[in-house]
Amino acid sequence: MGVRLALTPGDPRGIGPEVARRGLEHLRGARPDLDVVVFGPVGHASPEFLETIQAQGLSRANDDAWAGEVAGASIERAVEAALRGEVHGIVTAPLHKPSLHESGRIFPGQTEMLAELAGVRRVGMLMAAERTRLEAPLRVLLGTTHLPLREVADALTTDVLINQTTLLHEALKTDWGLTAPRIGLCALNPHASDGGLFGNEEERIYGPAMKALSAAGVEASGPLPADTVFSRAIAGEFDAVVAPYHDVGMAAFKTVSFGTGVNVTLGLPFVRTSPDHGTAFDIAGSGVADDSSMIEALSLAHHLANTRFDTSSAYV
Repeated sequence: MGVRLALTPGDPRGIGPEVARRGLEHLRGARPDLDVVVFGPVGHASPEFLETIQAQGLSRANDDAWAGEVAGASIERAVEAALRGEVHGIVTAPLHKPSLHESGRIFPGQTEMLAELAGVRRVGMLMAAERTRLEAPLRVLLGTTHLPLREVADALTTDVLINQTTLLHEALKTDWGLTAPRIGLCALNPHASDGGLFGNEEERIYGPAMKALSAAGVEASGPLPADTVFSRAIAGEFDAVVAPYHDVGMAAFKTVSFGTGVNVTLGLPFVRTSPDHGTAFDIAGSGVADDSSMIEALSLAHHLANTRFDTSSAYV
């Protein structure tokens, strides 16, 4: 039967509907076994829905609650379909977090919302670029996500490192088909603390985590300095890197992958990807939005679903 994906429009006032529409057009001939179903607030919608909802969004630029309802309810309907086995995965266009809150859905972002809807406690935010400006792939898991920098050191515990690295290890095997994934753990402090000169987190937090991961059969190296670990991954030494906090991972990732990066949520019972950009309200409706990240999100979701699931069987 092939892969079937759900596609949600994101915030209708942004570039989400536009890049989603153009992404569908691009893939229509390139991947004949890929079936993409557009989801709106009430469930299945025609591809023309994307154009309609964009026009409405441009005329309701200041209506945060409405935009948040469209984005949030569309995701809810798509998750319901995924949990029923009607789709193998979900590709979500970018939404506006304050608007999501205005609709009554109080989540830090789509990742946390998807986790609650799917009923899972442990998820990971992986930024994946299967092709970068340096040609080789780069995959970066954010050990902690949307936190003020001053809170990172307290949030980055041994358990977090173990759980997130194990989740990444499992995903690389299940979704990427790697039999023995190699993972590098990026240190928190400069030069991996230089033997305690710049903090003790590498010894106190990373040390026990590395021992536990080794005992569990996870091939992990570290803690490794941030100024070398990402280049070592691109050189092929690691299949993925665990970054201790948002910006150290995202800065390295987007430097080499802007336009080709994809946000992947690990730990869900279905595949979920999203472009690595935001709503870009300032260019919405102008026709100049770059759809390359959306195309990569659709393509990667197709690949991951093919690896994880038996896509030859009929849908529920």
